[in-house]
Amino acid sequence: MTRKAPCIALAVAFLFSPLIAQENNEKKKQIPPLQHKIVVTATRIETPAQEVASSVTVISKEELERMKKTTVLEALEEILGLTIIQNGPAGGAASTFIRGANSEHTLFLMDGVELNDPISPARSFDLAHFMLDSIERIEILRGPQSTLYGSDALSGVVNIITKKGQGGPKLNLSSTGGSYGTFINSAGLEGSTEKIHYSLGVNYLQSSGFSSASSEYKGNEEKDGYRNLSLSGRFGYRFNNNLELDFILRTVKTRIDVDNFGGAYGDDPNNVQKNDALFFKGEIRTLLMGNRWEQKLGLSLVDYDRTHENPTDSAHPIDSEEGFFKSALFKIDWQNNFFLHETNTLTFGIDHQQERGESEYYSDGTWGPYSSIFPLQRAHITGFYVQDQIRLGSSFFSTAGVRLDKHSQFGTSTTFRLAPAYLIKRFQTKLKATLGTAFKSPSLYQLHAPATFTGPIGNESLNPEKSTGWDIGVEQYFLEGQILLSATYFKNDYTNLIQFDSLQGYTNVGNAESKGIELSLQAYSRSGLILNVSYTRIEARDLDADNALLRRPKDKFSASFLYPFLRKGNIRLSLIHIGEREDLDFSMWPAIRVTLPDYTLLNSVISYDLTQEIQLFLRMDNLLNEKYEMIKGYGTPGRSAYLGLNISL
Repeated sequence: MTRKAPCIALAVAFLFSPLIAQENNEKKKQIPPLQHKIVVTATRIETPAQEVASSVTVISKEELERMKKTTVLEALEEILGLTIIQNGPAGGAASTFIRGANSEHTLFLMDGVELNDPISPARSFDLAHFMLDSIERIEILRGPQSTLYGSDALSGVVNIITKKGQGGPKLNLSSTGGSYGTFINSAGLEGSTEKIHYSLGVNYLQSSGFSSASSEYKGNEEKDGYRNLSLSGRFGYRFNNNLELDFILRTVKTRIDVDNFGGAYGDDPNNVQKNDALFFKGEIRTLLMGNRWEQKLGLSLVDYDRTHENPTDSAHPIDSEEGFFKSALFKIDWQNNFFLHETNTLTFGIDHQQERGESEYYSDGTWGPYSSIFPLQRAHITGFYVQDQIRLGSSFFSTAGVRLDKHSQFGTSTTFRLAPAYLIKRFQTKLKATLGTAFKSPSLYQLHAPATFTGPIGNESLNPEKSTGWDIGVEQYFLEGQILLSATYFKNDYTNLIQFDSLQGYTNVGNAESKGIELSLQAYSRSGLILNVSYTRIEARDLDADNALLRRPKDKFSASFLYPFLRKGNIRLSLIHIGEREDLDFSMWPAIRVTLPDYTLLNSVISYDLTQEIQLFLRMDNLLNEKYEMIKGYGTPGRSAYLGLNISL
């Protein structure tokens, strides 16, 4: 790391510390009791964070409101142990790495609905198009998590939890405009009665953007725009105290201008991608046996429809391409929670998932016409899981679970997870550790992609990718919870990784490991000051090639500081430092490894409540106007500002 980032963090901490000390000396004021967040993703039931051994981060609705971000991707920028990258401006393809693993090794959920796309080559999920409207909070769970969630959770889970209407009817309106010709307008209606709750929202984003192929290279001048229309809804009905019904719906419709590649002369004026997505879930919840047996039966559907059009143009008079990609995922999940005793909760369930996908791709150019047809393919997987959650007094907490999955192609896979924690109440210290395994099923494309003249691609004999991971950590509270320090060491081993070879196609030959440490500081004062600091050190290596995994920085540092003023305003400063990382330079053949330099981003948000119903805010990103690359050859935003107005009636 450069000296710039830690120096700024120390300065912020220095300014903050006397304020805490001052409050500590005010004897007349009673120190509030410890406050612990409730998390769901770690155990599949609501559990105080104090009782959870897993490494989990919660971005609350209050923090989301203070950030004034637009997408879920942006909201994850500062998170401990997580790195994001994006190809160019808003809408560009995005990837997320948890603890140095591949992006497809993270399972993304929306209220438990799996979002990973079955037709993407590695069954990953592109977060670029998921807006923050109607989002209540985001939970990020690090470490292998297949025991509760099945395939794809090799390195962790990101669960996006939507708003559930409460109280009287409330109308929310928001409008934002700023750099790169960006305009964002949204409206939402939410509320509840004795029997029903509802939340409806619509969000529209339009941006002129900047060149996806970085304008720092020759031949890249055309701006790549983006449009996104998102609709969301959540509706629930309570028949009685023991029976509830809940429906969740979200649709996304986008249009993205993209370039042919990163680097010099990657520009293309009419290369367009369109994405339509539908996410739906229905769930019924019952309580039996004097509320000791809770059942949840859920049905979910995810549908993706993507097209790609790139006709000839003056700069590319003979080159053209087009394609479509369609996929769907249907899942039924039956979860049972038995509250056997105040010391013991048993959870078991069954889920069955079916996926399908198809695609067609055509291109023409210097080397003649080319086509790749992927006919409709299907796969299904059924999983059985059981977890025991133990509480002994108010000091020892533990979960232990095991899962068995049966896939229609490769057969069975067994995973487990242990997660004990011990709270030393006298010293406000929590000791924690986890050990678990996870797997990832081969994607439809990896299994069934048709061969080409150069050799095979798909391989129906593929086995699942596997991971084994453990971590050990400590959390230390000070000043009755006003300050929290935490440290965690982790290590993950990945085997049977699926890799592509031009002669053999996809094979299970890869092995990798990631290890490192996560450090964080959280502090707040009664006057409303909030400080968050985190540092992640990761070593992620390809064990076969004996080199670093691409695009994973060894060092990541982030800090945010919230300062309330005049009782109606807030100033939020945030700093993100990303260390050096390796990437590939495709401007030459064969591509060579290069080292991308580190960079530091300083962002700010100023908000002020004009009245109880109206708030004005100014968001400013990259105040230092840092020149940097997330991916070799692709553009990133410079200094930018966005002015917005929120109205709540």
